[in-house]
Amino acid sequence: MTIQPFFCSFWLIVLALLPISSTFADDENLLASIINSEHRSADNRARDSFRHPLDTLQFFGIKSDMTILEVWPGKGWYSEILAPYSKHGGGHFIAAGFPLNDGPQWRQDMQRDYQDYLATLPTYYDQVKLVELGPPSFWTLGEANSVDAVLTFRNVHNWLKGGYQQDMFRAFYQVLKPGGVLGVVEHRAAEGTDLDTMKQSGYITEQLVIEMAEQAGFVLEQKSDINANPNDTKDYSKGVWTLPPTLRLGDENKAHYLAIGESDRMTLKFRKK
Repeated sequence: MTIQPFFCSFWLIVLALLPISSTFADDENLLASIINSEHRSADNRARDSFRHPLDTLQFFGIKSDMTILEVWPGKGWYSEILAPYSKHGGGHFIAAGFPLNDGPQWRQDMQRDYQDYLATLPTYYDQVKLVELGPPSFWTLGEANSVDAVLTFRNVHNWLKGGYQQDMFRAFYQVLKPGGVLGVVEHRAAEGTDLDTMKQSGYITEQLVIEMAEQAGFVLEQKSDINANPNDTKDYSKGVWTLPPTLRLGDENKAHYLAIGESDRMTLKFRKK
């Protein structure tokens, strides 16, 4: 079913005027309408063909009445979908961002930009709860066993390079309810890639990510190739950032990298025991 933008905008205006409820007959249509809504930036919607938000969130089993925590939302690509989705479905959305007064200045600045962005559209984002997560000491996401799902998109390579990956996975395990979902999307290295190459390139093997999660207590439930890209050769001088959306080489071979598209990505669904 194709939902036209004008219908999506009307639908979301109606939703904004209704009491928050978890009684929507068709959660999938709610999610699809938000994904296609004009409140999302044109640049973000243009990436849907690479990031497959509808299929990805359905694979993780995300529902609008859940308490959902997104890890390091960056500029808010997934937040602009998840925040209104949970708001209008009676759930809760938590954004675990960079520490505001610690760590690299660029991360602090990005977190402030994210908060400013949320403030521009209160109809969609006024119920977002903000928490801080990351080095040197922000490792508690909330009350133990309080969250239905933790989602992270293209972040694990940063934790691996920084050496605090297990702090992250332990924090996820602590805050999730028993049976809760950890959903991971990450740039995928070829199996057998050495650790140094992974740290420098931004691509990580599936096996290493699975080992990280299992070490924290998670059980791998399912894999998907929803976000696979067989055209990605993973052998670029600037690593994964050679490809869009970063295009670190600028105009050098730009058409070639645009034709490849965004990176090949693993999509992994874990459960807390």
